[in-house]
Amino acid sequence: MIASMTGFARRESSGTWGTLVCELRSVNHRFLETGFRLPEELRSLEHELRQSFAQELKRGKVDCTLTLRGGLGAARALELDREALARLIERVREVKDAIPAGQAALSPLDVLRWPGVIRDVDTGSDEILAAARALVAVALAELIAARAREGARLRELLEQRCTALAGIVEQLRARLPEAHGRVRARLDERLAELQANVDRDRLEQELALILQRLDVDEELDRLAAHIEEIRRVVGSNEPAGRRLDFLMQELNREANTLSSKSQDLETTRSAVDMKVLIEQMREQVQNIE
Repeated sequence: MIASMTGFARRESSGTWGTLVCELRSVNHRFLETGFRLPEELRSLEHELRQSFAQELKRGKVDCTLTLRGGLGAARALELDREALARLIERVREVKDAIPAGQAALSPLDVLRWPGVIRDVDTGSDEILAAARALVAVALAELIAARAREGARLRELLEQRCTALAGIVEQLRARLPEAHGRVRARLDERLAELQANVDRDRLEQELALILQRLDVDEELDRLAAHIEEIRRVVGSNEPAGRRLDFLMQELNREANTLSSKSQDLETTRSAVDMKVLIEQMREQVQNIE
């Protein structure tokens, strides 16, 4: 079944490390393009997530945003390295003795800013990485389901327009004898106005040449074949967007040829109606994976 490239998914997960929120947004694109906005604590997951998206999706621009509320700070304790602190104080005393009185001032905050005095104690990084993997997997499955639902709606729209196109093709095919008869009638009327004596055999030859140039049987056959192929493609399980886009170009080409060959007003109007339907289909096809 065809799938849309447009979709949205949002999932949340909570733990001792805080609340993790994953949002996925997908829009149409010629190829698969994935973008990630991750907190620093989860930056190491980007390559792994990019690979998992490539396995599940074929086309579309997908934005993945992971937000950590509370952050790992809620699961970390700040530990004072007393040995480093003692060494720092000893060095400060040496520096203080070397500086003239009244010019050396050191606050506790300055001491705590010194690298290594305060250490982060990581109490949950592995846990939150595992939670992030699981959360993104669930959100990705939800995104795929949303794209599939949208694809089902697009298939219905394409089926409706294929039915309308097929109806126009059959109407034009049924009207061909009448259109040919009108060409013959116009030619006879013109000869009558001119009151000319003509060779009937030569007249039939010329008429046959005219009808051959105006014949649209081949275009109608190709239109019917393209419509049947569209129906087959939208019912398959393979990504169909690019193939459908090509078929839209072929449909439009045949409709243009039909319009240019036509010498019949009703046929010209039908060709215009066909091009309107084809354009509507083309706009929908742009969103198909």
